Amino acid sequence: MPLCEAFGSFPPLPNHRPSPFDETSIYSVFSCAFLFLLRLWKFYKPPQEHRIAGRGGAVRLELTLDYLLLMHNHCISIQDPSPKDKPDYSSTSSDQPVYINSFPKLRNWYLQNQACIASTLPGLSSKNPVHQVANKILNMICVQMSKVGNLSSNPSSTSSSSMTESPVEDAFQRPLLPAWDILEAVPFVLEAVLTACASGRISSRDLVTGLRDLADFLPASLATIVSYFSAEITRGIWEPVAMNGVDWPSPATNLVLIESEIREILATVGVTLPSSYGSGAVPMLPLPMAALVSLTITFKLDKSLEYIHAVIGQALENCSTGSPWPSMSIIGALWAQKVRRWHDFIVLTGTRSPFARDKAAVAQLIRSCFSSFLGADAAHCGISGLLGHSISNQGSRLPVAPGYLYLRSCRSFHDAHFVNTVVLNLIIEHTRAAVVGQSRSRLLSSRSSLAAAASVVRHVASLGTSMLCVAGGPLLVQVLYEETLPSMLLSAAEAGPGGAATRLLEGYAMAYFLVLSGAFIWGAGKATPGLKAFFSSRHGRAVGIHFEFVAGVVDGKVSVGCDAATWRAYASCLVGLMVRYAPTWIPAIGKGTLRKLAAGLRGWQEWDLALALLERGGLGSVELVVESLRYILLLRSFHQTNVEVVQVSTNSRPPCYFTSFGSDVCSKEAMACGGNWFRRVRKIRSLP
Repeated sequence: MPLCEAFGSFPPLPNHRPSPFDETSIYSVFSCAFLFLLRLWKFYKPPQEHRIAGRGGAVRLELTLDYLLLMHNHCISIQDPSPKDKPDYSSTSSDQPVYINSFPKLRNWYLQNQACIASTLPGLSSKNPVHQVANKILNMICVQMSKVGNLSSNPSSTSSSSMTESPVEDAFQRPLLPAWDILEAVPFVLEAVLTACASGRISSRDLVTGLRDLADFLPASLATIVSYFSAEITRGIWEPVAMNGVDWPSPATNLVLIESEIREILATVGVTLPSSYGSGAVPMLPLPMAALVSLTITFKLDKSLEYIHAVIGQALENCSTGSPWPSMSIIGALWAQKVRRWHDFIVLTGTRSPFARDKAAVAQLIRSCFSSFLGADAAHCGISGLLGHSISNQGSRLPVAPGYLYLRSCRSFHDAHFVNTVVLNLIIEHTRAAVVGQSRSRLLSSRSSLAAAASVVRHVASLGTSMLCVAGGPLLVQVLYEETLPSMLLSAAEAGPGGAATRLLEGYAMAYFLVLSGAFIWGAGKATPGLKAFFSSRHGRAVGIHFEFVAGVVDGKVSVGCDAATWRAYASCLVGLMVRYAPTWIPAIGKGTLRKLAAGLRGWQEWDLALALLERGGLGSVELVVESLRYILLLRSFHQTNVEVVQVSTNSRPPCYFTSFGSDVCSKEAMACGGNWFRRVRKIRSLP
C-alpha cells in the first residue's frame, strides 16, 4: 500500500515507453505493487449484485480491502491489548494498525471502483478534469486502431466526439500523468470504446488492439479493465457476439472436445448436463466477455508477465461463473488452443462452472457427496470416497471425487440458501434409510440397534454440517436457525417408513445437525475475543429467534406440520444437546422463552432436563429455577428432601441461587466463591 501510494503519485519520465516488468520504471513498480495488492484482495471475484443476499449482506464473508485491513488491525489489537493514548495512524509497520484513510489516492480509487461496479457510467464531457484525461488516453489508443477516422467523423455520439474534442496533447503523444490519474479515467475510456464497438464504429480487432495498448502502457490498468468488464457482464445489457473466427477468435477446434470431457467428468459424480454446442450452434459470448478473453490470449507466457497472468486467469474464471451464459467451455477452448499443455487443467477447471447457476446440478452434486460418504462398499466410502485419493499427472483422466468438486465450487454458488434445504432433506432421507436398514422390531427392542442407527445419523449430520459451513459460513448457519429448519418443521412432511423409530431419529438428526452447525461456527465453549468481535451478535440473535419459535410451539401458539413424535424428539434432543455440550448459548435465550420451554418439558415428564436448562440460564433465570423447584416439589413430594437451594449472599453482590441434588452441600458454583462470602443452605420449604 505505501508503494502504490507513493509511485502512483509521480508522473513517469518524459522518455517513458511501454516496457516489460523486468525493466524498472515508475509505472512498472507501481503496477507490480498494485496487482500484488489486488491478488491478496481477490478483487476479481464477481460483484455482489449477482449474488443472493440475506439480512443486508451476502451469505458469505467477502474478502474485500476493508476486510483485510480489519483483520490486520484486529490481530494487532489481540497481540497488544494495551491502549495507546496517541495512535500513529500514518504508520505502516507490522505492529501498528493500518487504515485506508492514510492512503488517500488508494482510497479514492477504491471508492470509484465500487461505484463503477454498482452503476453505469455517464458520458464524457470536456469540462470534467477526469474526462479530459480520458480523452488523452483515447487519443493515445486510437493511434493503434485502423478505423480511428470513423470515430472522429461521427460528432453525434458523445463518446466519439469526446475522443477528438480539443486535445491538449498531440494524438501521437502518450499522456505522462501519475498512475492514479490514469486509473481514475480508465473506466470512462472502456465505456467509450465498448459502446463504439457495439454500435459498429470500430471493429473488434481495433477494440482488442486499443485495450492491449492501454495494458502495455500501464499494466495496472488491467485491474480496472477486469473490474469494469466483470460488472458489465453481470448486468447482462450487452448483446452476445459470434465467436466465428472472423470478428472474434473461434474456439471451434477444441470446443466440442472440451465440453464432452467436462460432461464426462461430471457424469462420474452423478451430475448430468445437456450439451450446449453439440448441434453445430455458433458459440457466442457477451461483448464484454468476448473483449476480455480476446485481450487475455494476446499476452505471452513470459516469466516477466507472471503478475498479469495471476490476475487475468482468476478473473476470467470468475467472470465466466458470474455470467448466466454458458461461457466456460468457450474460454477453455480458446486457451487450450493457445497453450496445449494446459488442456487437462482447463478441463478440470471447467467442471466447476455449471454449479454457479444450475440448482439442479448443485443438488445432484450434494446427493453424490452423501452417497459416496455413506456407500455400502467399505473400500470406497468415508473420506476416501468423498474426497478421493489424489490427482496425478493424468489430471482430468482420473475419476474426480464429488467432494473435491464440491470444495472447489461451493464458494461460487449463486443461491447458497438452497444448500440448506438440500442438505437438510438428505439428512432426513438417510436417517430413514438407516432405520429401514435395521429390523423394525429389533430396533425398538434392542438398545444396541438403536445406538447403531443413531451413530449413522450422527455421521450423516456431521457431513451435512461440514458441507453447509464450507458453502456459506456463519450467515448460512444463521439462515438455518432462523428460517430453514423452522420452515421444514412447519410444513407437512411425507410419512416415511419405520414408524415410531423413524420419527424419533428424524427429530434427533435435525437437533444434532442444528447444534453441530452452530458449534462449528460459534464454538461450544466460551468465545475467544476474536469470535466475540465477529459472531457474538449473530450467535445470540440466531439462537434466541430459534428458541422463541420452539417455545411458541411448546406453548401451543404455533402449530407444526411434522409428526408429533418427531417434534417432541426434536425439542427434547435440542435442549438436551444444548445443556450438555453448549451451555454457554443458553443465557442468550430470553427469560420468557426459558419459562415456556421448561413448562413444556415438565409436561413431557422431562423434570431433570427442564431444571438443568434453567440452571444454565445465568443470574437472570434464578427466579425461574426457584419456581421450577417449587413446582417439582408440589407434584413430586417424595423428592422434597433431595432438592435444595443454596443461597450465596454478600454485601457487594445480590444473592444468587444454585441447586444441588441428594446432599446438604453447596454446588460447585457456590463452593468456588471465595473471600468474605457467606454461605448457608436452606430447605426449599423454608423459602419465603
